Amino acid sequence: MKKGLVIKSNENLAEDIALINTYTRSDLTEDQVYTFSVVLCDNEVDRDYERFTVESLFALEKLFVGKTGIMDHSPKAENQLARIYKTEVEAVEGEVTTTGDQYFRLIAKAYVPRTESTKDFISKLETGILKEVSVGCSVESTLCSICGNPINSSMCNHHKGEYYGDTLCYGELTGVKDAYEWSFVAVPSQKKAGVIKSFLKGENFMENIIKCLKSEKQVTLNKDEKVKLLSYIQNLEKDAECGRAYRESVVKDIMRLSLISKSGISSATMESIVKTLSINELCELRNVYQDRASERLPIVPQSYKENKSVSNKNQEFTI
Repeated sequence: MKKGLVIKSNENLAEDIALINTYTRSDLTEDQVYTFSVVLCDNEVDRDYERFTVESLFALEKLFVGKTGIMDHSPKAENQLARIYKTEVEAVEGEVTTTGDQYFRLIAKAYVPRTESTKDFISKLETGILKEVSVGCSVESTLCSICGNPINSSMCNHHKGEYYGDTLCYGELTGVKDAYEWSFVAVPSQKKAGVIKSFLKGENFMENIIKCLKSEKQVTLNKDEKVKLLSYIQNLEKDAECGRAYRESVVKDIMRLSLISKSGISSATMESIVKTLSINELCELRNVYQDRASERLPIVPQSYKENKSVSNKNQEFTI
């Protein structure tokens, strides 16, 4: 499950107030805070046919402590609503996932200061208006449940959501790298309300980020991923610079050969034509003009001497 939900408000604050005060500048009392518990995520296969592994849930358990709850995944300061001060992965007795595994879920405890500005927010929590949440995190890869290889890689030919025999294909989110935030969402069934994840490692780095962008999913990068993406872009810029230089050289050849071969096309018209052509088309056009220019002005080696036939006239006087 990529989305979670608020499950209850916390009654006993005596044990939690010390943890809460580790995040405040001044110590708060029990009557100054409102607390509630929320299921952040679990190991059930979700609507995108993906799920967190139990190992990933335990990794997220550590990373979500201290993280801020916001609204609609909008990372603005004014959108900060609550903060997690405690997390725990629990196995729910008697409940299994659709794949037949023991059901695990990540539960977090969060607090909100009781102020005039938070009254409306607390009221919406109490009345169930604000209930569903989704989490923002980064994972290293998503592995195929059928073959165990990375989904959409050259080593995997399976498709999420399809059955192979009696086995459902889904992706297992593994290698948790970071947890960014958790968010209250109005309609968690929408695509943008799912987990904000990145699979930016190895040969499929750009392939995966482009896939996320095309699917309209939000892409969030950690520091290492930003460095890697910047390096990739810089390499592309260098390649593009070389490509532009090569294109310019081909265009210059075409303009020169067009004049030599007397194509009858003015320089201005030729400049307009070459701007619309791809590099392959430019190379083809250059080859055509090269052949025509060679016919008009054959290339002759500098040391070449014409083989003139020797006249036999008066040959008898030749010494």
